[in-house]
Amino acid sequence: MDIALDKVCEIILYAKAFDVKEGPTDPDSGSNPLDDGNLDSLTESADDSTEEQLRQVIEGLNDDERQSLLALVYIGRGDMEPEEWGAAMRLAAEREGAMAVSTADWLLGIPNLGDILDEGLALMGRSCV
Repeated sequence: MDIALDKVCEIILYAKAFDVKEGPTDPDSGSNPLDDGNLDSLTESADDSTEEQLRQVIEGLNDDERQSLLALVYIGRGDMEPEEWGAAMRLAAEREGAMAVSTADWLLGIPNLGDILDEGLALMGRSCV
């Protein structure tokens, strides 16, 4: 992998925190949280910087690191096998060049990104633990 394990683990932490966020779910969001069962406790808020922090970390990666992250996604979601790492990296390079959106936008659009990256690491024999 052309990305440090600690960077992948940082991204996984941010991604898992981002994955649990939901859009507004409580029509009476101005009501007392105790009265409405704390429905808003996992919703996005204007002062929540989780997405911004995740985006900044991804955008701060160099080309090789971003492509390694994409390759981990391919392996983690079962598109490719760990033995196909070289092919996964080539595919990541091709797809990143052809994306209509930024790599950060594409990654943030993947449901359960943190779990997928975690699985990819596990399949590669690595762990954040």
